[in-house]
Amino acid sequence: MDTTARAAALLKDHRDAIDRLDAILVYTLAERFKQTQAVGRLKAEHDLPPSDPAREATQMARLEDLSKAADLDPDLAKKFLTFIIREVIRHHEKLQK
Repeated sequence: MDTTARAAALLKDHRDAIDRLDAILVYTLAERFKQTQAVGRLKAEHDLPPSDPAREATQMARLEDLSKAADLDPDLAKKFLTFIIREVIRHHEKLQK
């Protein structure tokens, strides 16, 4: 196998792995939102605020530690979690109306 064909095969393998990981991310995110929707309904039923700043701060610190352990840029992980938290709060606010 020449170097171009070998590179093409390796590229395909990497892309296949990325596609599998993307699917895992999507299904994991969907499951996470199912759980946060249940939390939102519980908060709405008991007239609890849609956001919990103390919990969010704890989760950010936890995510920073996890990202460092996983050799992932902590800023990227924080941006990702910040986006998710904003979406969760938005869903919780809708449930309270």
